[in-house]
Amino acid sequence: MEIRALRSEDRPQWQALYDDYHRFYDRPDLPDAFFDQAFTRLIADDPSDFHGLVAEADGILLGLTHYVFHPHLWRPEGTCYLQDLYTAPDARGRGVARALIEAVYTAADRSGTPAVYWLTQETNYAGRMLYDRVGRQSGFIRYNRPL
Repeated sequence: MEIRALRSEDRPQWQALYDDYHRFYDRPDLPDAFFDQAFTRLIADDPSDFHGLVAEADGILLGLTHYVFHPHLWRPEGTCYLQDLYTAPDARGRGVARALIEAVYTAADRSGTPAVYWLTQETNYAGRMLYDRVGRQSGFIRYNRPL
């Protein structure tokens, strides 16, 4: 398995994985325009925007992650938000998610922004089993503005 930056030729497999990810979080049937915009941003190589990594084996994408660096008042070096992390169901249990998280950690260290955080649903028990091993739960409870 190789962890590498997302490339333009990854679009069909990336979109299938990202669509599955959104279905996992009950956001089905997103328009093609959503995927067009997201993919364009991810491969633009703009340091101030999102970055995309994929896990690949034998030409098949096994998982993806998207992350972004942003300012933080408490940390002059800023912080890194790991927004999306998804492993294809048939690739789970093979270390894909752990490798993707560690690749984000490496990218954060290289950028001089070692603080990395992410969110997950409370009911994502399988994911949380890994997250408890590679991270530390912050103790914060998230609230959203009602839309």
